[in-house]
Amino acid sequence: MKFPAGLPIGESWIEPAATTSVIFPYDGSTIADAPEGDAELARSALDHALAVREKIGRLPSHVRRKVLQSLHSAVLAERDAFVDLLVLETGKPLIDCRVEIDRTLLTLETSAEEVARLHGETVPLDLLPSGEGLQGFWVRKPIGVVVGITGFNYPLLLAAHKIAPAFAAGCPIIVKPAPQTPLATLWLVHLMRSALADAGVPESALQLVTGGPEVGATLTTDARIGAVSFTGSATVGHRIARDAAPTKVLLELGSNSALVVADDADLDAAADAIIRGGYYASGQACISVQRVIVVESVRAELLAKLGARLPTVVVGDPRDPATRVSALINPASTERVRAWVGDAVHAGASIAYEAPGDVLGPIVLTDVPDGLPAWDEEIFGPVIAVRPVPDVDSALTAVNATRYGLHASVFTSSLDTAFAAIDRLDVGGVVINDVPGFRSDVMPYGGVKDSGTGREGPRFAIEELTTTRMAIIRPRP
Repeated sequence: MKFPAGLPIGESWIEPAATTSVIFPYDGSTIADAPEGDAELARSALDHALAVREKIGRLPSHVRRKVLQSLHSAVLAERDAFVDLLVLETGKPLIDCRVEIDRTLLTLETSAEEVARLHGETVPLDLLPSGEGLQGFWVRKPIGVVVGITGFNYPLLLAAHKIAPAFAAGCPIIVKPAPQTPLATLWLVHLMRSALADAGVPESALQLVTGGPEVGATLTTDARIGAVSFTGSATVGHRIARDAAPTKVLLELGSNSALVVADDADLDAAADAIIRGGYYASGQACISVQRVIVVESVRAELLAKLGARLPTVVVGDPRDPATRVSALINPASTERVRAWVGDAVHAGASIAYEAPGDVLGPIVLTDVPDGLPAWDEEIFGPVIAVRPVPDVDSALTAVNATRYGLHASVFTSSLDTAFAAIDRLDVGGVVINDVPGFRSDVMPYGGVKDSGTGREGPRFAIEELTTTRMAIIRPRP
């Protein structure tokens, strides 16, 4: 880590009164003491962002693109160090942290490219006689100050998803990382502020405030901001949306993503995908596989294939390149997941597989009844639940029978089934013959229902963080 002490507020780094320990989830050791902000510092950051709003909104495209390109180069140069920090900060396996840094780099690179594609268009106004002779067009303008609040599971990537599109759109942004994982985001912010300074741009264009709920409330309820972009739980997202109204709010919330296995599916491919999609990031991903909905005629064969693969999933130290599942972010999360599994078993579910060991490893539940968190809610741990259905039509109905709607996937060899799934599934993304967690950062990512509103991905997030302004000109005769 190579950044100044304190919090990046205004044009300098401010030392707050308090610090908080950042813990390595695997063994409970302290990585570092991070600065802890408060509501006063949050208000100061808002004032600084508002003071530079017009200047940032009028930056030439070449400057915005250059800053993001410089940030991409700076992160790339520190790629391995970022990976090591992410492993310690999040406790995610090394392989998943490598994926996170690669996706972060793609987000930064693509956001820089999208600066050149931010434009409006002309409109024919003479569709009515009164419009004859008028010139009409529309342009995109920055929405204003953006507040970005990120989750703990992908701290660097989620910060990049908010910072890069906001700046590309011409918006100052204040980032609030999750309290458990502020370090990689602080480093990213330092690198971008250095790029801003090199380009002659006020560093107040990007600020960061850590802290608890009072910091988030201060940032999101200020009527002077243009938009809030939040990644986290549905409960917190709903509260932000209510409290921030009428400010625009973009929400990337939770899910209990489903993977459907049709009777004509490649069962080996489906089993591999369930293992890969259910347990990456130790199950702490909003689009990890949680519900496996399988046609009854192939249920036994699928479970047998899963049973043969599960013992090969390495559980342990996330620094080991072979590890695929490690400790959850904190003991409270582990206790909650174990409690949800226990509730499911008490209600009649069975544990088809549970990895041995002190670290919570892969678990497979079968026949979990409706109405239980292990099926209905987002478990955010290495647990999948398998349920049989009579046919594909029933499977698609079962996917939709939830308050969530982020991603879903379907394994099938039938194009008819694939297109039926794309047409019928009430989710933000449908993936055929791959994991629901297959996420391209250049696609419009987001959910429906309680999984959120708005879309991420550089092109789409930039549009979300701009407003259209129409212009009508009547030329003088």
